[in-house]
Amino acid sequence: MAAKCVCINLRRAASSVTRLYDEMLAPSGLLVTQFSLLLAIERAGEPRLGELAEAMELDRTTLTRNLKPLERQGLIEISAGDDPRTRRVVVTEVGSAAIARARPLWAQAQQAVRSAVGDEALDDMLRRLAALRRDVRSVPATPAKPATRAVQRDRSR
Repeated sequence: MAAKCVCINLRRAASSVTRLYDEMLAPSGLLVTQFSLLLAIERAGEPRLGELAEAMELDRTTLTRNLKPLERQGLIEISAGDDPRTRRVVVTEVGSAAIARARPLWAQAQQAVRSAVGDEALDDMLRRLAALRRDVRSVPATPAKPATRAVQRDRSR
């Protein structure tokens, strides 16, 4: 079952790729998840947490948990938003310096994966992953109800 499970295989591949990126980014002091968050914040300017969560495709709880170490390290600042219910996040100068240190290391990791997989295969995989993310969003997360015993008995005849 595991050999054909989409989720298990995607998680295994993601784990292997994440490990490679984390190792290559190690001299910068950032993990690839932290680097991608910092880039998303930098790109957005000063996003509200809800906007950032949506852009990163994370729930707010996971995003908040991932932002805490960045805030403790002084890489980001979280402040009150336009109204009392919102908060905004911004990359600090320390965070910008970390991004600058990590960017060439990230490029090396990208090139290592591209070399291992090949340009055409990697580009095809990225297109397919984008399509998978898009298509899976439209699938209802409610499992089908199991057949009743009467229906199951009828099928066995």
